[in-house]
Amino acid sequence: MSQILTSTGTTTATTPRAATASTRSAFAPLAIDVLAPLGGYVLLHSALGLGQVAALGLAGLIPAVRTVLGLLRERRLNTCAALMLAVNLLGLVLAGVTGDARLMIAKDGLLSGAVGLAVLASVAAGRPLMSGVLMPFLTKGDRLRTAAWQRLADGRAAGSRAFRRHERAFSAIWGLALSGECAARVTGAFTLPVSTMAWLSTVFLVAAILVAAVLGRAAADPMEKLVRAEAAALPEPAAA
Repeated sequence: MSQILTSTGTTTATTPRAATASTRSAFAPLAIDVLAPLGGYVLLHSALGLGQVAALGLAGLIPAVRTVLGLLRERRLNTCAALMLAVNLLGLVLAGVTGDARLMIAKDGLLSGAVGLAVLASVAAGRPLMSGVLMPFLTKGDRLRTAAWQRLADGRAAGSRAFRRHERAFSAIWGLALSGECAARVTGAFTLPVSTMAWLSTVFLVAAILVAAVLGRAAADPMEKLVRAEAAALPEPAAA
């Protein structure tokens, strides 16, 4: 069991199970909305030999259901699911109209571009999407750190202005990296041999993720310091 020191020298226990659960809850929507459809398409088309149209159609069922349920139950649009649905529908159109491999490679790049643009739009709207992914890594499942994050994000703490500035910067870095990856992949799809892009497109995506992760530390590290400082100033919760 790990422990986090408070300002009074006492400790608040944070179990590894709580931290793991918090991290899983942050990544669950990403896995369901993005990774599951992508993995489903690859499995159906490449491994099982299903046609492109059928594979795209079946893989698009998950984001389609998630999008409809979000509209019916929560009266709001599930952004990631809607993006995946749009990309899959575009893929179906391209696959039905033409069998051009270059267009199919370009279609794959549109996913990261759509996500990147959505992240940048969320920054402009003041609701950075990447915060939900970053939060469990900085709070580590600790109740005081989670409360500190909420206070900073809601503008109720002294460091809120700096926190929200870094919060927007973190999402902006990821949005720009994913948008750049899209531009590189689409450009490569129409200028490089298809055999080259078959492996280079994956390199582009991995490189974009690594660049965003490294540059994102410039925003994440100050946020973590602010969370720690705010958590240290909060009263320790009463024992159950």
